[in-house]
Amino acid sequence: MRVAVAGTGAFGRNHLRVYRELESAGFGVALVAAVEPDDARAADIAAKYAIPTFSTVDDLLAADLKVNAATVAVPTVHHHAVASTLLQAGLDLLVEKPLAATLVEADELVALAAKHERILQPGHLERFNPAVLAVQPQLRRPMFFESHRLSIFTPRSLDVDVVLDLMIHDLDIVLTFAASPVREVRAVGLPILSPKVDIANVRVEFESGCVANFTASRVSTERVRKLRFFEPRQYVSIDYARQDLLVIRLDATVPAEIAAAVAAGKADPALLAKLTSGDHPSPGLSFVKTAVTQGEPLRLEIESFLHAVRTRQQPRVTARQGRDALALALEIQSTMAAHAHRAGLDDFFEPGA
Repeated sequence: MRVAVAGTGAFGRNHLRVYRELESAGFGVALVAAVEPDDARAADIAAKYAIPTFSTVDDLLAADLKVNAATVAVPTVHHHAVASTLLQAGLDLLVEKPLAATLVEADELVALAAKHERILQPGHLERFNPAVLAVQPQLRRPMFFESHRLSIFTPRSLDVDVVLDLMIHDLDIVLTFAASPVREVRAVGLPILSPKVDIANVRVEFESGCVANFTASRVSTERVRKLRFFEPRQYVSIDYARQDLLVIRLDATVPAEIAAAVAAGKADPALLAKLTSGDHPSPGLSFVKTAVTQGEPLRLEIESFLHAVRTRQQPRVTARQGRDALALALEIQSTMAAHAHRAGLDDFFEPGA
């Protein structure tokens, strides 16, 4: 399978690296080209990977390198133009998140992929985090989510706000786990170090009654990537960075008020220690450290994409799911803007931000 990478910034370079690693490992894939308009960056990629580079996807297609599939890692605003050209040329695509800059563009890409019978996989990387892969088959009925994704400020990805940059990973996972239409969105966000929203807090309620709280910041002093959710008599904690999965289960011997406190995350530490102590006559809580097979999420994502291309099966993350995550993200943006207007915070935002 002959693949190319369009866009060789921070994300694109990682895709180049993984494709070459898979090529060297005999995975049946060959990295044959890259698209990069910046001359210096293009020269560096050409030298490092010994592949031709092109300034546009039209130039790539004109070279007739028999490319089968590609990663699209250009800035979000160019996703639609680049991906639509490649889809119409018959390539299968892995498009970095978000799928597109607008819902109209996302819908057009979904329709194009269907029309040309092409694989279109959004790059929702955390869906391939080993901890997420391990917990998904064990899901019961998640009713409350608490997500925190905090990052130290960098000048990367400032073409989008923190919702499309960071929070969208968790939006996609919660939409998948909750498996219910969204009923209501409440959100607040502010720009801090960039013209766009850098920190946001969101509450989403689903038709099923499930509720999810999301906090995302790219101006934090620490890096945090965690998701916690509660199911009937069960609490699950995922640490994305450590690829760690902890499940706490309550048995029927635990009094209702204690179970409620644990489920709400408000149980006194001393009480938890007592309940889980071997000396307690009825421990009531079982801590299960689920085995997680460690792995690089990006490599797992690309392997999954290539498998979908080979087998013509629906990818693990579908184009429709990427579109739905974008729809929720855009609704959150609209809700944040309305809140800022009501609160008289319009002067915090630069025009057009």
